[in-house]
Amino acid sequence: MMSRFSTLRLDRVSRSFGRHAALKELGLEIGGGEFVALLGPSGCGKSTALNCLAGLLPLTGGSIWLDDERIDRIAPERRGFGMVFQNYALFPHLTVRGNVAFGLKMAKVPKAEATRRAHRALEMVQLTEHAHKRPGQLSGGQQQRVAIARAIVLEPRLVLMDEPLSNLDASLRLEMRTEIRRLHQSLGLTTVYVTHDQEEALSLADRLVVLRDGVMQQVGTPEDVYGRPANRYVAGFMGYRNMLDVTVTAVDGDGLSLRLAGAALSGVDRGRLTAGGRGVAALRPEDLDVAGDGAVGVPADVEVVEYHGRELAVQARLSNGQQVHFRTGRRLAPGERVELAADPERVLVFAPDGPQSEEPAEGLVRLKATTP
Repeated sequence: MMSRFSTLRLDRVSRSFGRHAALKELGLEIGGGEFVALLGPSGCGKSTALNCLAGLLPLTGGSIWLDDERIDRIAPERRGFGMVFQNYALFPHLTVRGNVAFGLKMAKVPKAEATRRAHRALEMVQLTEHAHKRPGQLSGGQQQRVAIARAIVLEPRLVLMDEPLSNLDASLRLEMRTEIRRLHQSLGLTTVYVTHDQEEALSLADRLVVLRDGVMQQVGTPEDVYGRPANRYVAGFMGYRNMLDVTVTAVDGDGLSLRLAGAALSGVDRGRLTAGGRGVAALRPEDLDVAGDGAVGVPADVEVVEYHGRELAVQARLSNGQQVHFRTGRRLAPGERVELAADPERVLVFAPDGPQSEEPAEGLVRLKATTP
């Protein structure tokens, strides 16, 4: 079951609801066989983009193409896509087998062929022994497997998934992430996946597309978006919880010398900064820790300590009043003073008056297919 197209292209796709623009000139190319995650908080436009792809929402601007075929004017049922919803959307009166085979029946696939394909799909999601049961007799994870089997049994050109794991508990989410990635690779699917969970997106996708207020902020591999966020908004969404006001004391290429709460710090220039200017240093809590014995760092007073198993999550306050979050394996208590340090490569410095996000990018962003 391989992808039957080379390129899916969204050409300046827009969707408005009255005066509210939910999606603004989204330009994107996705190669056949890719797994692309649309990522962002509620209201960012990711589900709108998915529903436009599915044909559930008409466009108010732009177009969608599969190779040389324009599809945004084609009815949803004629696009040949599979859809997996957040709420499973299973028929409670049908058995598992009946739910999986329903689309084949509507497509008038011959009975023998439909039976064969439904059985194969159930084997793939490891539900053969539950084929006779009804959805109400299954766990949440099993119901989601049925929904996935129902989507892939149609041998779709494209699989669209809208927050499919959000209703599952933590352990089931981990299990289903692995299952979804396995199916994507083994079947050669092309998948567009909507989520607000950055960890989920990082673990599943070949490429991430980060959206804010209907505008694409960054597109790239998980490594690119995680380690080299394009702006402060992407940095904050990808886990850079600390946004600290700093002064730039020296510039050496992309390297910066900084002053934070009266202490020296080094970082990486992400905002074309100049010596003597101000900046905002973005840091993940896990990239900030107590300096080694005798080392000089940025002084901070511990305020809140949370036990997280092998490490502590700590909230502290710098001498200039800024709050800071870090993780450490050391035993700390509220009221202690510590010296904090970070690897300069992990300290990304943005311009304080620069854009926290970007305007719609001109043209299209090409995503090259990745061979599993």
